Amino acid sequence: MSQHIQPPAPESGAAAGPAIPAAEPVAYPAEPARPGNIGLGIAAAAVTALVAAAAYGGIMNAIDRQVGYAAVGVGLLIGFAAGKLGGKNPVLPVAGALLSLGAVYLGQLFFIALALADYGNVGLGEVLDKAGVGGLTDIWQEGSDAMDYVFLAIGGFVAFGAAKKASD
Repeated sequence: MSQHIQPPAPESGAAAGPAIPAAEPVAYPAEPARPGNIGLGIAAAAVTALVAAAAYGGIMNAIDRQVGYAAVGVGLLIGFAAGKLGGKNPVLPVAGALLSLGAVYLGQLFFIALALADYGNVGLGEVLDKAGVGGLTDIWQEGSDAMDYVFLAIGGFVAFGAAKKASD
């Protein structure tokens, strides 16, 4: 059981001690704005683009078709990396969108390479060595349809918005 002890009341006529001023609220300085580092933002977005392209191609190979959500994921990852690490620089959403376009495209090329390796029962390295990017691009152009371009646009659009949102 807790007891609360009150100090004795001053005797009548006795002088009260010095008055203690009320505590004033302490004002802390505002958190400084996070400076942007455009180089770090673009570098992070570029590395993320390469990883996302490989994942995108791998997902398409595993399910044997394209999925819009995967292109959205590519754009989100790249845009987030650009905006979060690069800050509010207006170049970063544009760079993120362009890198996302490239990542979705590379992912589609990677899907073609994986499919050729599976079809020919050869290693991925052999397909990349013999076909090269030019040969994979030729195959992509022959087989591409409107949806391929829609997926490119989706990735770029999402990356632009994600970069702007992540920099807030």
